[in-house]
Amino acid sequence: MKFVAYLLGLTGLAISIALVLNQGWAAIAQVFTQGGWSLLWLVPFHALPLLLDTFGWRVLLSSSDPSQRAPTLFLFWVATVREAASRLLPLASVGGDLIGIRLVTLRGLDGASVSASVLIEILLTVLNQTLFSALGVAVLISMTQATPLTQTMLIGLGLSLPMVIGLFVLLRYGAVFERIERFAKRALASANVLAAFGGKGLDAAIQKLLRRRAGLCAALSWQLACYVIGSFETWLALRLLGHTVTPAAAIALEAMAQAVRHFIFFVPAGLGVQEGGLILIGQLIGIPADFALALSLTKRAREVLFGLPALLSWQWIEGARLRTMWSRRTGIKNSSDFS
Repeated sequence: MKFVAYLLGLTGLAISIALVLNQGWAAIAQVFTQGGWSLLWLVPFHALPLLLDTFGWRVLLSSSDPSQRAPTLFLFWVATVREAASRLLPLASVGGDLIGIRLVTLRGLDGASVSASVLIEILLTVLNQTLFSALGVAVLISMTQATPLTQTMLIGLGLSLPMVIGLFVLLRYGAVFERIERFAKRALASANVLAAFGGKGLDAAIQKLLRRRAGLCAALSWQLACYVIGSFETWLALRLLGHTVTPAAAIALEAMAQAVRHFIFFVPAGLGVQEGGLILIGQLIGIPADFALALSLTKRAREVLFGLPALLSWQWIEGARLRTMWSRRTGIKNSSDFS
């Protein structure tokens, strides 16, 4: 699997380089010159949409963490680590989510409840992605009229919505993880292989969350607000680069770029996918290819500048835990403890 991930990543990187060379680095560099150091404002601004997304996660966790052992500020930090791991490390899309589950459970929360909150959050993200993409297609059609591309997008959205609803129903009534656990125990001939996984407990935690309709609606609303504010980041980046677009055009561009990146999720960091998507959608709304590529590279630079400190802090925390465990074994005192 790692070989496949590296191969896809290298292929995507090659596509990105080819797009830049085809457009001409000099033209793209000139666009960057217009933005200058003001583009760094995008780094702190990204904290706002991520914080809104964290509010939604906190809503899902609230019933299993009434004492707030994992408060919003802590969850925000975990969210930065989750995003950075998914965007910057050669992991599958769920890699960052698994890291997030581990970090929260280290605070003493029940693993099944934390896993359920992340799974439901991912499911709500898929639903929100569909809704936000539908909004983007509607805006795109209002700006450019219907095209074969927008018609294909509408068909894709129409086909994806029943799948999302089906997943909700399956998780609500299907005892999915209990069945997976039973199958794995038989296949692996061990009763303890998935002891930490807790299939039945995870199913119960998921079903508990799915019964909280008000909580689901609140989390869904926070996530949708995250997407809308995220589109303002695209508007601001283009404005700083010297190409002003309307807020509606920014929503259409962000929605379609997100949809393409989520659809082709198996390419690490969306290399090549994001660049091609922004060029394709940008052409429909009057954004030149050099600005679209400059926008993509700006987003990637922001991902690195915002995500690298998160990854470093995560590694420092993990190192502190290892030092604490070692000191407890050897009897040496160490005051650093994650919990």
